[in-house]
Amino acid sequence: MKQEHSRHPVSYALVIGGLGVGELLFIVLALLFFFGAKRIPEIAKGIGGGIKTFKAELKEQDEEDPDTRLLPEDRDTPGG
Repeated sequence: MKQEHSRHPVSYALVIGGLGVGELLFIVLALLFFFGAKRIPEIAKGIGGGIKTFKAELKEQDEEDPDTRLLPEDRDTPGG
């Protein structure tokens, strides 16, 4: 037996992470109200810079010590 979504079939395609269009619109309007249109790009730039720095640090750590990616039982241990 085939189940059909009879209630707003278009809205199911627009759901992102469990949030509908109405919820996303509310969040955007709340952000605009609290921070203003000029502050939002600054905030996004700061978050993006933090993520970029975090990824660079992870990559640097992997280059310094590639054994950190292995599970403890996979590492070469002395006397083992």
